[in-house]
Amino acid sequence: MSTEGRPYKRVLLKLSGEALMGDDEFGIHRETLQGMVRQIAEALSLGTELAIVIGGGNIFRGVALGAHGMDRATADYMGMLATVMNALALQDALRLADIQARVQSALKIEQVVEPYIRPKALRYLEEGKVVIFAAGTGNPFFTTDTAAALRGAEMGAEVVLKATKVDGVYTADPMKDPTATRFRSISFDEAIGRDLKVMDATAFALCRDRRLPVKVFSIFKEGALRRVLLGQDEGTLVHV
Repeated sequence: MSTEGRPYKRVLLKLSGEALMGDDEFGIHRETLQGMVRQIAEALSLGTELAIVIGGGNIFRGVALGAHGMDRATADYMGMLATVMNALALQDALRLADIQARVQSALKIEQVVEPYIRPKALRYLEEGKVVIFAAGTGNPFFTTDTAAALRGAEMGAEVVLKATKVDGVYTADPMKDPTATRFRSISFDEAIGRDLKVMDATAFALCRDRRLPVKVFSIFKEGALRRVLLGQDEGTLVHV
């Protein structure tokens, strides 16, 4: 585990698709994406090995109304394909910043991206490349939070970093309750007892059972990822 001044060696970063929208209603906001790339570059400069699971809400949100009444499995597969598009966009933005990245997809689309192969992903990380995991777990009915917990465990990550629009876990919704305060750290059991909904229940249970801590922070705060990796007071650490 990171302590002040000593960065994590290997982490799994969960980026929501919604985070890529910036202030837009859907799609990819270029300046927001570039800001994320700057933070990723800072992380790599610390010597941290970085794997990323990316969501697809920014794209699927634009077709969600049309998906109303659709078969749930079909809608979930559409969401998985949206994550592949986001992963390719992030890979290209990293390339423009001279950062090597590889996309691996849980769905086989071999003309576009590599299939998920755990030993190759581990080798890429050891070589200093960023590995972007797309298409969730490859199965309907599971969220990208669950994919992040699963890939984090498979990659031997020290922590799952959940990047959101809020700078941590609060006693109440800070947008609705001005008296809400941020937890610096909280146990899995206490988060469940307070019904804080840090992640979906399946992802949360997997992290707790694997003793894999989760750090919740805001990706929109400049330099936040670097401060998290250095163990500084940024976001909220959820632990066993």
